[in-house]
Amino acid sequence: MRVYLFIAAIAGGATWLLTPLVRHLAIRIGAVGEVRARDVHTVPTPRMGGLAMLLGFATAMFFAARIPFISGLFKTGHQAWVVLGGAVAICLLGMADDLWDLDWMLKLAGQLLVSVFVSWGGLQIISLPLGSLVTASPSLSMAITAFLIVASINAVNFVDGLDGLSSGIVAIGGIAFAIYSYVISRFSPSYASMATLIDVALVGICVGFLLHNWHPAKLFMGDSGSMLLGYLITCASIVVTGRLDPATIHTSIYLPAFMPILLPILVLFLPVLDMCLAIVRRLSKGQSPMHPDRMHLHHRMLRIGHSVQSAVLILWGWAALFSFGSLTILFVPVRYAMLGLAVAAALLTIATLFPYYLRRLPELRQENAQLAEARRAQQGPSAGGSGQGRARQ
Repeated sequence: MRVYLFIAAIAGGATWLLTPLVRHLAIRIGAVGEVRARDVHTVPTPRMGGLAMLLGFATAMFFAARIPFISGLFKTGHQAWVVLGGAVAICLLGMADDLWDLDWMLKLAGQLLVSVFVSWGGLQIISLPLGSLVTASPSLSMAITAFLIVASINAVNFVDGLDGLSSGIVAIGGIAFAIYSYVISRFSPSYASMATLIDVALVGICVGFLLHNWHPAKLFMGDSGSMLLGYLITCASIVVTGRLDPATIHTSIYLPAFMPILLPILVLFLPVLDMCLAIVRRLSKGQSPMHPDRMHLHHRMLRIGHSVQSAVLILWGWAALFSFGSLTILFVPVRYAMLGLAVAAALLTIATLFPYYLRRLPELRQENAQLAEARRAQQGPSAGGSGQGRARQ
């Protein structure tokens, strides 16, 4: 565990130190995001922070290759270097978009090429821990892997709309998945785990960048950062679940058999939900799935009445609920885990809707007062008329 914490510290420290340099570089080459109608920020801000994250991740991987405990992961195969090569390629694609605003179809084609390269290099879903389910052919395995990578890349890209939001959500998911992959690795002959290594380095670069990206952000991660984060967290999940054989681990004691499928979904539940809602919303209006709008989850939080910081913190809370909530059943009886999740969900719901009801209560009181006054005005003349009639009789 101390080795993994050291790798996370290396990744975070390198990212934190390199981010100011990348910011100056982004300003010099013109990678500055102009204020658009859908944006929350009000001043032009440099982007391309993904380059600092990539350098931090690469630094951590090179350090890891020289640590005896996990150096065997680099000697027994080339999976680590395939992941790093794909990270470089996806970050370069994002940097091109940060500079020149690429067409969405061109960007999607680039994502597919990188995903196919990574799956061709050996990062594939060979089997899934659902009984005897095994992919039928190498081409099908590559297709499933490429689809998952592209979907996750765009899910994180969609949710990247507030300072610190996507880096915090991915860091939370990375911590949850690192814990899970570390527990799984304890049942293997060697405790070293490529998935845990990728996850802790991912958490490190997220935290290191977040120190510069908290509102008001000095630098945006841009597409180079959001696509890199989506790519890395998916690679880690594929490494740990794509070749997992439930018969080799003690599922009856610690690891429910469905967890390898459930956890990768829940780790990115919030970004995937936002992406699915956006695609359905835009297609229903006859628009392109990539057509920008101001109807994402974070935009709705601001419309309710949250500040940028409170919206980010509450969305982090929901991400933690989905990510860590699924882990609790590994260590806590299910009934207690469900009770805790229900209480946490209720508290988060109250926190989410509190500004809305705080704003609506005075409006409701005013509406009730106007309605009561209108009723009295209607009842007044009729009561007076009946009294005059009785007097004439």
